[in-house]
Amino acid sequence: MADSKKGITPSGVARRKGRKGLRRSKTLSSRRLSREEIAEANEVVSSLDHLRPRHREDCATRTRPCPWVSCKFHLYLDVNPATGSIKLNFPDLEVWEMAETCALDVADRGGITLEEVGAILNLTRERIRQVEVHGLEKLQLEYDELDGTPSEE
Repeated sequence: MADSKKGITPSGVARRKGRKGLRRSKTLSSRRLSREEIAEANEVVSSLDHLRPRHREDCATRTRPCPWVSCKFHLYLDVNPATGSIKLNFPDLEVWEMAETCALDVADRGGITLEEVGAILNLTRERIRQVEVHGLEKLQLEYDELDGTPSEE
């Protein structure tokens, strides 16, 4: 039974309103980080860079969950290259608690449903469908430009 005044369950976990499942992703602005924090992060990354896999065949057989969250295929976080902001896809989980950590591992398994993709990326089925439509439109435009045929629009 939950305490309705505080929105806390007896186990001490905050209730989520409206949305089922995990908490929404959280974005951290790079402007909030101090120069010292940025320098420290760069130092840590550069000191461990020699251990990081360079190619898919280097990492495909390594242990999972993958510890290399700085890899662009890692599902724990995304970095916006234009703003430098960091989006934590699973703010309530640690990396080792995730069921899937690598987008390439998911792709190697083959086709999956929108619901499964949504669960892996912490997005709704509808949002996954929207992203799929947008991607297909972009591919069609690229194909039409290469083919030389005018677009249907």
